[in-house]
Amino acid sequence: MQSLADQLTQLTPEELIQLTSGADFWHSKALPDRQIPNFRMSDGPNGLRYQAGSGDALGINESVISTCFPTASAVACTWDPELISEMGRAIGQEARSLDVDMVLGPGINIKRNPLCGRNFEYFSEDPFLAGMIGAAWIKGLQSTGAAACLKHFAGNNQENDRLLSDSLIDATALHELYLEAFRIAVQTAHPEGIMCAYNKVNGTYASDNSYLLTEVLRHQWEGHRGH
Repeated sequence: MQSLADQLTQLTPEELIQLTSGADFWHSKALPDRQIPNFRMSDGPNGLRYQAGSGDALGINESVISTCFPTASAVACTWDPELISEMGRAIGQEARSLDVDMVLGPGINIKRNPLCGRNFEYFSEDPFLAGMIGAAWIKGLQSTGAAACLKHFAGNNQENDRLLSDSLIDATALHELYLEAFRIAVQTAHPEGIMCAYNKVNGTYASDNSYLLTEVLRHQWEGHRGH
């Protein structure tokens, strides 16, 4: 059987672009000729935001009723990875009941500023706590067969102008504070996906940041797995 890496080398540039473009708001694009099915995503992370009809980023369109768990800022106060793993497992079971393949969560960015509009969705200002609680959530969810998508990698610490902002972080602070929670979660729980941040990091958008996406994530953290 061919490895995933070998299969990807056989895809045309057009097919590779199609894999990243999406068939619609929540589905990836299938490549039937390559035996690659699509997969369905749904927002999280403190419960599913499953939109059976037209999808949107802000949650304005109707969503299917689902269990609402406490937010990340509240559950981190338990300091209880086992409990959070059960929460992740419950969300995973709901996801599978709706044929959701990947849940977009958890978010483990550091709470740098109390004015950040997404602080409720992040666990802690402490990277060790955020990393361990996030890892427990991922393990619980992925035990059901659903995939977790860890976010937002990295330095997403404000919501104002998040598509334009530039997080200027020196190397020590970047690795000891802003990346440490991600490192713990990645190497402990091995999430199936990671979502890049919206912002720039030291002048380069996270989606184009080869240092973060290739050097750190793939080579330093996940290189031992052959990814």
